[in-house]
Amino acid sequence: MRVVAMILAGGAGTRLTVLSEQRAKPAVPFAGRYRIIDFTLSNTVNSGIYTVGILTQYLPRSLIEHIGIGRPWDLDRSRGGVHILQPYQGRERQFWYRGTADAIYQNLNFIRDQRADTVLILSGDHIYKMDYRPMLQLHKEHNADLTIAVMRVPLEETHRFGILTVDEEGRVLEFTEKPQTPDKGNLANMGIYVFKAQVLEERLNELAETFPDLDFGKHVIPHMVERQDRVYTYPFDGYWVDVGTIASYWQTSMELLEPDSPLDLYNRDWVIHTRSYERPAAKIGPQARVIRSMICNGAVIRGTVERSILSPGVYVSPGAVVRESVVMNNTWIGPGAVLDRVIVDKWVVIGPGAQVGWGEDWDVPNKQQPDKLNTGITVVGKGAHIPPNIRVGRNVLIASGVDEEAFEPFGDTVPSGETVEGVR
Repeated sequence: MRVVAMILAGGAGTRLTVLSEQRAKPAVPFAGRYRIIDFTLSNTVNSGIYTVGILTQYLPRSLIEHIGIGRPWDLDRSRGGVHILQPYQGRERQFWYRGTADAIYQNLNFIRDQRADTVLILSGDHIYKMDYRPMLQLHKEHNADLTIAVMRVPLEETHRFGILTVDEEGRVLEFTEKPQTPDKGNLANMGIYVFKAQVLEERLNELAETFPDLDFGKHVIPHMVERQDRVYTYPFDGYWVDVGTIASYWQTSMELLEPDSPLDLYNRDWVIHTRSYERPAAKIGPQARVIRSMICNGAVIRGTVERSILSPGVYVSPGAVVRESVVMNNTWIGPGAVLDRVIVDKWVVIGPGAQVGWGEDWDVPNKQQPDKLNTGITVVGKGAHIPPNIRVGRNVLIASGVDEEAFEPFGDTVPSGETVEGVR
């Protein structure tokens, strides 16, 4: 079996608001020192697959710089290795990627060049650990045209997934994309596919002209089930989560801090690899107090940190308090400042005495984006400067790069649900 892995990593991740404003969703930092795509990439190489195509599109620079030549994942190889596959204009049919399957369709020549007989298609924006080898083996044993990784989800969440109905052998009888009612069961498509390379090419060629926005869930899988191709499922019962919303990103981050965290980052038998930079060890000052937190290299803690994740280079001044928050690289938190249930992007300055995540009105949604910020979490964009002694409420969105002048219309308090924007 000659396997090539294709990782779909061009998503905009709009539900993550400012966290994905300047980067693709797979490049969003996670768990202090990682990026979201590190989990899929590490699963691939830990499964013994060393030919990987990464399909990028939306704001790819941060992602491309992070992956580089693939050395942290042992993918800097003369044969196989990692390949960045971006959309391009040509004389024939090349366009922007218009759907998940269209992205693969436009890169069929890459798959042919690898002489692969099996194609593993993955999403680059999920957090999970998975050995793909048992799935590949089951695919081979069934002589399947397509094998889909599936997991059970709560019935009230089935509208977010493609739902499958299968027989006793796991062969797919019916596929419904994001059903509006839960009467189709709760066996959900995880977006992990194993195809016979020849069948994949044939089906994409059959559908591409009819569906310019060719998508696996909307078009390819229903078509293959309808024509009675050999489509099987592979059940997965491990930890898997889509951190596609601010609420799920924060909740998944907090779960890492539990003693029995379902995502074990410390298992040496399944290492999550990443690109890292040389920094000194974290420094905890004499007045510091750290409780159930993750503190990365290069961080300096002179205040209080409770149930939080601090990325490399974060500085917490004396008297400052960081509580139930995620703080990304090189952020400076001034003396006496308080962060409470806040997600802070890189290179942010929190002025002395500022209170971010202030008040008890948790249920006041953000006025501009009520569907994205409504659980009491305040989000601070990359490079923002928050003035001293200001109070910032719940569900507040602070745009990337804003300076202290942007806060002047609010006086000394930014009420819950507001948005602070810079001059455009």
